[in-house]
Amino acid sequence: MIYLDYQATTPLAPEAREAMLRWLGGPGDGGFGNPHSAHRMGREAKAAIELAREQVAALMPSGGRVIFTGGATEALNLAIRGSGRGSTVAVSAIEHSAVRDTARAVAVVSHIPVDREGVAEVSSGLPEDTRLVAVMHVNNEIGTAQPVAEWAMSAREKGALFLCDAVQSYARFELPRADMIAISAHKFHGPKGIGALWVRDGVELAEVQTGGGQEFGLRSGTLSPALIAGMGAAAALCGDRREADAAHVEALWNRARELFAGWALNGSADRRWHGNLNIRRDGLDVARLMSDCREVMFSAGSACASGSGRPSHVLKAIGLTDAQAKSSIRLGFGRYTTLAEIEEAATRINAAAEAQGV
Repeated sequence: MIYLDYQATTPLAPEAREAMLRWLGGPGDGGFGNPHSAHRMGREAKAAIELAREQVAALMPSGGRVIFTGGATEALNLAIRGSGRGSTVAVSAIEHSAVRDTARAVAVVSHIPVDREGVAEVSSGLPEDTRLVAVMHVNNEIGTAQPVAEWAMSAREKGALFLCDAVQSYARFELPRADMIAISAHKFHGPKGIGALWVRDGVELAEVQTGGGQEFGLRSGTLSPALIAGMGAAAALCGDRREADAAHVEALWNRARELFAGWALNGSADRRWHGNLNIRRDGLDVARLMSDCREVMFSAGSACASGSGRPSHVLKAIGLTDAQAKSSIRLGFGRYTTLAEIEEAATRINAAAEAQGV
């Protein structure tokens, strides 16, 4: 089996798994304490959480705090709902549904268009009553990287807050001086079920999940020391391996581009994360391709939208027809992908596509 779906989720790093085991305790080993309890077991669990908070914050801008959530979707909801209701929320045309649908639920939405490479160029065309601008750093479907630092400045000039979905860019790119940044651990070799919202100092959010008042009074609920320790270890490892991981991905990208030279590239070749290869062959039956290549794990689009039957809103936004969008596939690779796997996958996928006569 060859796994090429890194945008959907990444393999758990062994170091992250090891960090979690201490806090998956049973009777007698003391690792199951509630981090909100005042006794020694609780204090030990809380200390593990605060260490992880520092590890995650180390790859964020300075001057903010990390609020742990159940994942990026919850983090984005906290940011959008907690920052107010009404007025206008401006979102790029290729945002994740966690941003698009949440913004639509609480405000008037203004869509920021993208060009054929998927780039949302900064303009002064934001509505006057814009209170929040949301532009993701790296798109999960086509890998395009946005000029988020410029968008942060543009939002600030409008007196609006800037929210950055950095799920695909955390630990890979330098993050912008945003007001809020959302991330998810399982996209950088941490466990599923844990994420975070980084909030700049001075930004006030309303509580959207009431209860015991945990996480600075903004996100009530008992925290999981195991998941958070795993997230922290994964973040620390990404920091240590940043250059090596980037070089490895670049080598895989260059080889994959050679192997899939007969396919059209969706999105920018340069302004993107090179661990994302979204390509198409007009007339391709993607469902048949996936069936014929069932030992290769790749995607026909966002994992969150798979099975909907609708063409990708991201591919439509960059000008593809419905037919072109439905003939596109996404290959995602990273730290644990080998060159041999890329080559074997390309052999199988190309053969299956050629068997369709496209």
